[in-house]
Amino acid sequence: MQLKTILNRVQKFNSFVYGAVRWVEGASVPTLEIELQPRVNSRPVCSGCARKRPGYDHLPVRHFEFIPLWGHKVFFVYAPRRVQCGGCGVRVERMPWVEGKHQLTETYSWFLAGWAKRLSWKEVAEAFHTTWDHVFCSVDRAVTWGRAHQDLSGVQAIGVDEIAWQRGHRYLTLVYQIDRHCKRLLWVGEKRTVKTLLRFFRWFGKDRSQALGLVCSDMWKPYVKVLAKKAGHALHILDRFHIMTHLSKAIDEVRAQETKELKAKGYEPLLTKTRWLLLKRPENLTDKQGTKLSELLQYNLKSIRSYLLKEEFQLFWAYTSPYWAGRFLDTWCTKTLRSKIAPMKQVARMLRRHQPLLLNWFRAKKQFSSGIVEGFNTKAKLTTRKAYGFRTYQAAEIALYHTLGALPVPETTHEFF
Repeated sequence: MQLKTILNRVQKFNSFVYGAVRWVEGASVPTLEIELQPRVNSRPVCSGCARKRPGYDHLPVRHFEFIPLWGHKVFFVYAPRRVQCGGCGVRVERMPWVEGKHQLTETYSWFLAGWAKRLSWKEVAEAFHTTWDHVFCSVDRAVTWGRAHQDLSGVQAIGVDEIAWQRGHRYLTLVYQIDRHCKRLLWVGEKRTVKTLLRFFRWFGKDRSQALGLVCSDMWKPYVKVLAKKAGHALHILDRFHIMTHLSKAIDEVRAQETKELKAKGYEPLLTKTRWLLLKRPENLTDKQGTKLSELLQYNLKSIRSYLLKEEFQLFWAYTSPYWAGRFLDTWCTKTLRSKIAPMKQVARMLRRHQPLLLNWFRAKKQFSSGIVEGFNTKAKLTTRKAYGFRTYQAAEIALYHTLGALPVPETTHEFF
């Protein structure tokens, strides 16, 4: 079977035929060149209006890189025709294997973009003997096409969160669709301000925003403010993970401060190396840690009282009725405010301010939580790390959409990977 026969099976172009196939002597990488020729009496298609027009002249021969075959680089060789179009003037013909002035064929571009989901961009470039810029352009084109053709209908639940990006407290705001039938990244924005999230709702549209039934976020004030304004009709659920994180940070602060006080007063360093004893759930402790914790519970320390308050708060999530969950939260906050432990009192005041939003988790029948969002955030961080840090926001945005956006791809006659 000849190479031209294989190409006609996997990549056939109307009005064009494959010509001579030749080996390129002296190339640094084994290279094949395949000529493309227009069919006899075929008329070129205008790249402006996509209509057949009379020919005008020919441009010099151009090389278009195709998918490597058996470790050999492959180039299509063709001299583009120019057409005389009454509406567009003199234009270069439309070539079905390439778009505009790109050097990569459309098939090769989608091939590189597909592998860029599995490997880092640098590894893809090395594996297929191309450049990082070619891989980046391929992913960029795939994201642009996918974003233009994605279906945004039926989005009823979204999750909003942020991830740290680069140094210096730089963040990205990420908005996910968390419906049962579809989970994906919808939008990426630079920073985590009110203006950032407002840009999402402008992009998302007023009608789609009105169709939202549920939103999930943490207690970051800019997010809460914008969600109340743009999606106030939707059920707003606060992030359970971040609530428990606030409690853990408060306990850690109390422990660190009390450790210094005990050391300054010359007492036995009871709290040294006990950080994870107080932050872990009891069922996750090892036997040695469990024994150590049992010994600590005998002392009337602020750290121990904070730990007991945190474990008591875990009962909050076991309720099913919003009413009784609210009663429990009131009791717990009152007890914590009387504990005279400043970090824990601060958390209690915060929970009281957000009590209506906390109870929405029960009104939603515990069917939605930020666990989905946190899972996506982990993948988002892995995406940025896989490239060893992107220098520009544009590159990070493209990579996140490409990996997590579940973007559509065009139908092809043959799958190359």
